[in-house]
Amino acid sequence: MHDGSGRIHVQGLNKRFGPVHAVQDLSFTVQPGAVTGFLGPNGAGKTTALRMILGLVTPTSGTATINGLPFSRLPKPGGVVGAVLDAHGFHPSRTARHHLLCYSAAMDVPDGQVDRALELVGLAAAADRKAGGFSLGMRQRLALATALLGDPQILILDEPANGLDPEGIAWLRGFLHAFAAGGRTVLMSSHFLREIEHTADRLVIISQGRCVYEGHVDELRAAQQSRALVQADSPEALVNKAQEAGYGVEYLPDGRLAVLGADSRTVADLALQAGVALYAMQDERIDLEQLFFQLTHGQFAGLAQHAPPTPETWARPGDGGGV
Repeated sequence: MHDGSGRIHVQGLNKRFGPVHAVQDLSFTVQPGAVTGFLGPNGAGKTTALRMILGLVTPTSGTATINGLPFSRLPKPGGVVGAVLDAHGFHPSRTARHHLLCYSAAMDVPDGQVDRALELVGLAAAADRKAGGFSLGMRQRLALATALLGDPQILILDEPANGLDPEGIAWLRGFLHAFAAGGRTVLMSSHFLREIEHTADRLVIISQGRCVYEGHVDELRAAQQSRALVQADSPEALVNKAQEAGYGVEYLPDGRLAVLGADSRTVADLALQAGVALYAMQDERIDLEQLFFQLTHGQFAGLAQHAPPTPETWARPGDGGGV
């Protein structure tokens, strides 16, 4: 039943292409009123998942619904979902306005929507220029204008910042925030956390076709960990003392120890209690980019969806797999 919620719900989605398992038991929900970033390395299965949501690829198993229905059963889907999966689908000799008029006719929307869409994406001055002469950033804007023709409730965008300069990225961020602030839904993919962390309110992070994190950006930001890097004359004794005090410890390839969630002063106190001499200490803070890398390369063990990682879930070297 069409519930008009603006919600995207993915449940147990799987897709195999021969021996390749592109998407594996993928589940997440995208809520209205927020920008949701869909993140993962290249090849993680993002585009395949988006194409299944949009009914362009048939799942091997599982379901993907928009407003409670598969995309193929949505009434007037152009007024529900606007999507940009490719910014290259333009006839080079057509002007931006002509391109949009072809789509507006196919979607049975008033021609007046064409000028509105061009204005929204900042292409009004280029309306009568041929798309073949557009930069990649301008093509991205024209693709977004195409998605906006039906005044959709939901936007699904695959790597929408590709080709945009810093000014264009700032414009896109403001546009998507305003779109979502009106109670609408945005799902946008990227393989760069840094690019999306200031745009998205929520994150769905996948790796090798699986969801490894779903939650608010602030929750992931709160999971940034400090750690003290130390070189000790008796590493085992310091590890035992740190673990007794509730700290996780990671062995680094260069022979140092990383005491998670602690600073150098805390580690110095622990070393004094354990009778261990320290030769070097350094405080380090794990930033979001490093945390994203850890998540997508299997170096967090037992990370639950809907919850941020905790120090106890940080794996020792050798645990987990890589992409």
